[in-house]
Amino acid sequence: MSSIQLIRNATLVIHYAGKKILVDPMFAPKSGLRSIAGKVKSPTVELPLPIADIIRDTDLVLVTHTHQDHFDAAASEALDKALPLINQPADEAYFQDAKFTNAITIHDTITWEGITIQRTGGEHGSGEVLLKMGTVSGFVLSAAGEPTIYIAGDTIWIPEIAGYLHTYQPDYVVINSGGAVMPGYEDTPILMEESQTMELIKGSGHAKIIAVHMEAIDHCLTTRESLRQKANAWNVPEGKLTIPQDGAVVTLQ
Repeated sequence: MSSIQLIRNATLVIHYAGKKILVDPMFAPKSGLRSIAGKVKSPTVELPLPIADIIRDTDLVLVTHTHQDHFDAAASEALDKALPLINQPADEAYFQDAKFTNAITIHDTITWEGITIQRTGGEHGSGEVLLKMGTVSGFVLSAAGEPTIYIAGDTIWIPEIAGYLHTYQPDYVVINSGGAVMPGYEDTPILMEESQTMELIKGSGHAKIIAVHMEAIDHCLTTRESLRQKANAWNVPEGKLTIPQDGAVVTLQ
C-alpha cells in the first residue's frame, strides 16, 4: 500500500511502487538554523522521529531545490552519498560539490525502477522577491498500478500549476501551503497561503490535496488551523483536503 508521511515542513517519506522515497530532507534540530523573519530560529519544532529511522532503507532522494528548509547540512551529513538523488538542473553543481556520487539531474522526465518522474516548474513568489528566490521544481510520480502524485514544491498559485493539474490529472497533490513571506516583501508571499490553496483545490479535479510546509519555519504565516478554517468557509468537501501533523501517515487509495 502506498503512503505519504509528513516528517516536518516539506520533508516527506513516500512509499510508492515498492520503493521508499525521501523528499526534501531538512534534519536540523529545533532552532538549528537561522531565523528568516527575525522571530525565532528555525525549525520551530523538533523532528517527530530520529533521523536514523527516517532514512533507514531509503531507496531514492528527491530534492525540489536547495534552500535550507528543503535540504540542509544535517541531511547532507546523514545521508549515504551513494544513494540515488534526483535534483533540478539549477542544483547540479551543489550536489557534485556535496560529493553525492549518484546524483541525477532531471531536466524533463526520467524513469527510475519502474517509476516515471516528471519535473515541473513553479514560481517561488512574485515580483521583485521572485528574482531573489531562485529556481524551484516539483515532481510528478507515476507507476503502473499506483496513484499519480504531484509534489508541487515551493510555488505560488499560477497558471502554470493549473496547467500541470490539467495535464497530469494527479490523484494526489502535495502542496506547500505555509504562506511564507520574506522580510521587506510582506505583500508578496513566496508560498501558497489560505486563499491560493483554495484556488488550487477549486482547480484540482478529482485529486485529493495534502497540505504541508506549515508551523516549522518562522516566516510561514499560514497555520494548520487557519487553513482548515478557510477550507470550511469555502465548503471544501470532507476528505478533499488533508492537513497532516508532523509524523502522520496518509495512506493512498
